[in-house]
Amino acid sequence: MTVSGTVINVHHHGATVRLADGTLASVPAAELAAHRSTFVAGYDRRTPLELVVERRGRHPVAFLPQSVTSPQTPPLPVPVLIDPAFERRLGEYLKATQEWAPADRPEPAERHFIRKKRRAAFFEARKKPT
Repeated sequence: MTVSGTVINVHHHGATVRLADGTLASVPAAELAAHRSTFVAGYDRRTPLELVVERRGRHPVAFLPQSVTSPQTPPLPVPVLIDPAFERRLGEYLKATQEWAPADRPEPAERHFIRKKRRAAFFEARKKPT
């Protein structure tokens, strides 16, 4: 369904649009990346844009109609997140911190939950039956 809407916010994760009926719709980051200049111009001038609105779950999601296509920018290359030096340093750190936790005692998280259970049992015992 095509609806008129005004861009009220542009951010890293997309944009927010107030539709003509007052409801808010989100614009996905991919749509914003493909048509950033159109959305930013609409935001700066507060001029209404014609948008195609779809319901995805409970929230409306807005897209520009296919007739308003700006030149497509190629997608950014996916960064390589493997750094051998960092992986080596992280491994050394984890080995060093292994010695911090005593082997004959439970892990810190387990100790925390054991203390919590004991404390809860203490307060349950103090409750008077009605």
